[in-house]
Amino acid sequence: MNLNWLLVFIPIGLCLNWIEANPLLVFLTSALAIIPLAGLMGDATEALATFLGPMIGGLLNATLGNAPEIIIASFALHAGLVTMVKSSLTGSIIGNLLFGLGVSFFAGGIKYGRNQKFSSQAVRMTTALLTLASFGLIIPAVTQFNASATRSISLETAVVLFAVYLAYLAAVVLNHKALIGKEGVKASLKEKDVRPDEVIETSEAGWSRNQAIGILATVTIALAVMSEVLTGAIEPASKTMNLSPEFAGVFLLALVGNAAELLNAVRFARKDQMDLSIAVTVGASAQVALLVAPVLVFMGLIMGQNMNLVFTPLELLAIVMAIYLTRTLTYDGESSWLEGFMLIGVYVLFGIGFLHMPTAAPINQLFNPLFSPPTAEGKP
Repeated sequence: MNLNWLLVFIPIGLCLNWIEANPLLVFLTSALAIIPLAGLMGDATEALATFLGPMIGGLLNATLGNAPEIIIASFALHAGLVTMVKSSLTGSIIGNLLFGLGVSFFAGGIKYGRNQKFSSQAVRMTTALLTLASFGLIIPAVTQFNASATRSISLETAVVLFAVYLAYLAAVVLNHKALIGKEGVKASLKEKDVRPDEVIETSEAGWSRNQAIGILATVTIALAVMSEVLTGAIEPASKTMNLSPEFAGVFLLALVGNAAELLNAVRFARKDQMDLSIAVTVGASAQVALLVAPVLVFMGLIMGQNMNLVFTPLELLAIVMAIYLTRTLTYDGESSWLEGFMLIGVYVLFGIGFLHMPTAAPINQLFNPLFSPPTAEGKP
């Protein structure tokens, strides 16, 4: 599905922002403009990867695969929207695992009227990484320390998660596989069709190497501009709609950054290419947990923002349950429309929970009565 026609919303969004129009209109137009930009960035990255070979191309896809999410979140972090940024991490993970994977299973199952098959071995590795990442998100959340120690624990956890991500990339290179990234599997499939001595002049999209670099640079600049407009409008827009920062982050900010890849996942499922569909959804979730979250913690340190990995109880529950359901439903290497419908149902249930969730303290504050030192009278 070609979404490039949505690029018309770039000048519209900029004009609305310049005349200080209703924040809700500014948010909607800038969000619609970011969707095709994210898609073009993925296409340009994939096109450039074809000139670099399967190994380096897979690394490029993995490195730049989540660039739209990082760009959007960095501007939100610079604006001080720390709660919304952390919620967007939750939204990216559960949005890919529950909504993206669910819609893909449902769309593919309905079209073909049968169970679709995929490689369960690759999924097991990715879900194992997600499980490890969930431990990294739980540990800072359940520890009860002061704010300084919490930042330190989050930073140390981010370093470990990032190191695991680098180790996984090294394993990909050593095994000559490009199984990670939004469309990394596609790069590995091309490996057998290209001779080592063959000179590639154009990519599948018909772009030369210089064109791919130019498009990537242009889209990155445009994405940065529209991300700044989006993050400037999202807080007043969410207040206009009477939405909490947590809901806005999980179901608005995250969906904008992931819209292009979700559409790609559904497109692959309807072509019966479930390995690609799962690489887009499950693989992107692993990157969010192991790459995007640590990078944002590092950026928060540089910007002087209190960006940590302490999430609310509902956010942690959503992440853990999404990973558990994904592992359970993908273990047999088959998918059905009913499994997809169940995943969508769980996503909607979490949406109801976040919509009605009051302003909640991070989960580590719930343990204050247990860990607070006793008073002189021996009472907490």
